[in-house]
Amino acid sequence: MKTARWVCGLLTLGLLGLGANIGGAQEAKKSEEAKKAAPSMPPLPKPGPEHEVLKSDAGVWDATVEMLGPGAPPASKGVETSTMLGGLWLVTDFKSEMMSQPFQGHGVAGYDPAKKKYVGTWVDSMSTGLQISESTYDPGTKTMTGWIEGLDMSGKTARIKAVTEYKDPDTRVFTMYFPGPDGKEAPGMRITYKRRK
Repeated sequence: MKTARWVCGLLTLGLLGLGANIGGAQEAKKSEEAKKAAPSMPPLPKPGPEHEVLKSDAGVWDATVEMLGPGAPPASKGVETSTMLGGLWLVTDFKSEMMSQPFQGHGVAGYDPAKKKYVGTWVDSMSTGLQISESTYDPGTKTMTGWIEGLDMSGKTARIKAVTEYKDPDTRVFTMYFPGPDGKEAPGMRITYKRRK
């Protein structure tokens, strides 16, 4: 009787062990199949030569803001602080005074490889709308040319031409062109940036 119980016990243990081995093998097989079925993670994006243009804007800049045209107010001063985020995005904070009021702006700019264009966003303390931008860079003239789209003072969507000229590593000039009464674009605002040493 003891022998029969002993044999039954061994058989039970053997079957349990066999079941565990089969279960373990099945789990391992499922795990392997899941790995094969799961899409592989694409490589993380890395900064390319296009990002060097953005990188050149990183730093602290003293800005002179000029409104252009008849009856324009006197020039004002501002400070821009820009840092690179992961080598891919330029994050900008701008502080100055506009129309005798404190002004703050925040922008993010990057390079979109699908569009092959520089893209950006801008928000500031004098607007409730998000502005978006798109531009291209000409290394021959060291000029970034594109547009900024957002709500104008009347609440209508407007697209404005924007040009940044890189005069030297420590000087750049940003100009916004507004349509005049005749429909032709004319410079309406200019900001000259000098890198703070």
